[in-house]
Amino acid sequence: MDGIIVVNKPQNFTSFDVVAVMRRLCAQRKIGHTGTLDPMATGVLPLLLGNAAKAQDILPDSDKEYAAEFKLGLTTDTLDIWGQVVSEKAVSSSLSDLKDVLPEFQGEITQIPPMFSAVKKGGVRLYDLARQGIEVEREPRRVTVSKLELVDYSEKDHCGKLIISCSKGTYIRTVIDDIGKKLGCGAVMTSLVRTRACGFTLNDALTLDRIKEISQNGEAPENTKSLLRSCESLFGVYRRIEVSDKQSVRFSNGSPLDLDRTSVKKSGVDNELLRVCGKNGDFLGLGKIDLETRSIKIYKLFPSV
Repeated sequence: MDGIIVVNKPQNFTSFDVVAVMRRLCAQRKIGHTGTLDPMATGVLPLLLGNAAKAQDILPDSDKEYAAEFKLGLTTDTLDIWGQVVSEKAVSSSLSDLKDVLPEFQGEITQIPPMFSAVKKGGVRLYDLARQGIEVEREPRRVTVSKLELVDYSEKDHCGKLIISCSKGTYIRTVIDDIGKKLGCGAVMTSLVRTRACGFTLNDALTLDRIKEISQNGEAPENTKSLLRSCESLFGVYRRIEVSDKQSVRFSNGSPLDLDRTSVKKSGVDNELLRVCGKNGDFLGLGKIDLETRSIKIYKLFPSV
């Protein structure tokens, strides 16, 4: 099977746990995902089956969106509510104070990855070091937070909710921890839901229970196949062109196409990526326009099996 299944990851599952369950349900070994979610987080986890796994490194939309709940006045070793408490402080900051500091964490910002993370230091995962009580220096990283919106806050219990849109590799726990540091009282994440990834939203996602239910109504691989989204759905931001049968064969065999014999001959932009499809609508792969040679070169093929 080749395509995408969007899972609503449950709490207390690692991303690999979800992949392992889906491998059994789909009777398929080759399954990847598009970005790790912490075990306590839930939400959108697109899985790439078969040839779709080839898209993992070329996804055009790697940004993510989250709904994150937090509590001021508390810090933990994991930066979330499930860790060991490090400090508790009275919160003197007002709602206005909180709103005033948020702009400092939007745009391109620098983060230091948390010790409880999958980042490697000297070939060892940071969380493995953290579990041994070892803290090491981490290199700061540049990430982009395109949206940071406070949608709920209670001044009574100092709890609130943020909507955060950000680039790949952003640690939401760290954003919240840094906000707490800025306010001088500390803060921890208390809940995290990924609401969008790779252009898919929670409305596109199915729970593991629902997928199991569908797969058990007959032959598992065949029933699960009905849930697949096409590889092409990952690349909706690119222009789509349809080519002739002969051109389909040529392209699928790895040869470039004559730009002037396609529908984009007058509107082609140098280095533009295109979704190349056959006359029957089958997605063949991605092509890249080369104006110097007046051709559409192979960027990545997604052959159907």
